[in-house]
Amino acid sequence: MSAIQRISTGRRIKDRVVQGLVYLAFALAVVPLISVLWLVIQNGLARFDLEFLTHSMRGIGARDAGGGAYHAIIGTLEQVLLASVIAVPIGVLTAIYLVEYGTGGRLSRTISFFVDVMTGVPSIVAGLFIFAFWILFLGIPFSGFAGALALSILMMPTVVRSAEEMLRLVPNDLREASYALGVPKWRTILKVVLPTALTGIITGVMLAIARVAGETAPLLLTVFFTDSINNDPFNGPQMGLPLYVFDQAARPNDTAIDRAWAGALTLILIVMLLNLVARLIAWWRSPSRAR
Repeated sequence: MSAIQRISTGRRIKDRVVQGLVYLAFALAVVPLISVLWLVIQNGLARFDLEFLTHSMRGIGARDAGGGAYHAIIGTLEQVLLASVIAVPIGVLTAIYLVEYGTGGRLSRTISFFVDVMTGVPSIVAGLFIFAFWILFLGIPFSGFAGALALSILMMPTVVRSAEEMLRLVPNDLREASYALGVPKWRTILKVVLPTALTGIITGVMLAIARVAGETAPLLLTVFFTDSINNDPFNGPQMGLPLYVFDQAARPNDTAIDRAWAGALTLILIVMLLNLVARLIAWWRSPSRAR
């Protein structure tokens, strides 16, 4: 066997070993995810029915069967929507400033530092901040909007970082071509840069939504509990699916535990549905489809 053949054989062996390690790492990452999904689906289907999706817990005793999570579903959708309305524009505009206007400046470095700090802030701290300022200091009562404020604090760093990375991936040639045609910078950002990075930005927004949709600690301090339907997120306590799961799982009976599993399954399905809708919007608005 020649030296070249030995080297080629050694490289093939190394390639196979590394390939096997990659597959093993992928399996180790996927198996827990599949296990969690299977466990939630298996236990949640027992109470996942039309009654569960269309009824609240009003008038349902601690050990009574029946009841549902309609009030919690409404609360979660409204709270996440309000948090997105607050966090997404601020996060995207911050990313635009960091990439397009504040390159290398002191203000941009300060903003990047605080964004990094906010990324590591525990969710309970965001809830405590809104509880202390919004509820105790300003005297505004518990509401779904207070919970949305806490969730928006947790969303902003993820939106900023994901949008910033996507904007940096836009080729400078596109910007320079637009400038060469006499297009102002703000219009170049609006018509060229943002549409090019839209798919990645939407993915980052969905990651932020997926993170905050299951948060319980901030809602415990800002939204409080209720068994009734409250369609007004600005007035009175409002339930959320994470709170609903937490409340039902703490009750010592099988019917409540079944409702908790069904609530967890509902939350997963809502996040998956929102992700699918965002993907369809990104595909519909993608520059490649427009051509």
